[in-house]
Amino acid sequence: MKALRHSRQYVRRAFRAIGGGGFWQRTQIRCARLHLGNEGARWCICPDNLSASSIVYSLGVGEDISFDLELIRRFRVQLHAFDPTPRSIEWIGRQTLPRQFVFHEHGVADFNGYRKFVPPRNPAHISHTIVQRDSPWPAIELPVRRLATTMQNLGHDRIDLLKMDVEGAEYGVLDDLLAGGIRVGQLLVEFHHRWPEVGVEKTKRAIRDLNRAGYRTFYVSPTGEECSFWKACAGAE
Repeated sequence: MKALRHSRQYVRRAFRAIGGGGFWQRTQIRCARLHLGNEGARWCICPDNLSASSIVYSLGVGEDISFDLELIRRFRVQLHAFDPTPRSIEWIGRQTLPRQFVFHEHGVADFNGYRKFVPPRNPAHISHTIVQRDSPWPAIELPVRRLATTMQNLGHDRIDLLKMDVEGAEYGVLDDLLAGGIRVGQLLVEFHHRWPEVGVEKTKRAIRDLNRAGYRTFYVSPTGEECSFWKACAGAE
């Protein structure tokens, strides 16, 4: 059933790209691949060079940290997780977590301070966004910090694996990451171009900028929204 669903997602993505309502991003390099996490919160990593000494950041965790916990279990990494939403903070507080899971009650953005987050229309959902989407609920102000500031506070000079599921804030964070020359080995990003308030051009530009900086895709999900990048040599194919 999963294979059939993925095939349908590939076909829908292809038709959207042909019709001008989407784009087709191919895999640019090959490496060992490993999928971790529950369905709906699954990410593809390259296990090469990951070890207990690796520095891992997970931006946006909501109420599903299956990917994070499996990464800790397999590689014994210390993982820093970030989410400013009150419901996520409350949920994390009720969990029994390994000492390697370090939670920070702030988001990551392209500036330091506070930012307005719009709650989801459906109160059963958890994901808040900085994108000005239609919602019957009032926006709330939550703390955010630049990635460079966060790294400095934690004493890190690089990130070996950075996972980013930040509901539309990824574009500003990526711009800030590239402008600051932050060293990231693997970069896992969920893009939100399916939202009409965002659109595919933002994702196309983000991937072009990442390619120019030496990042290459080693995995693209069937929907085309989740991409895994490896920092490759310039000119890699």
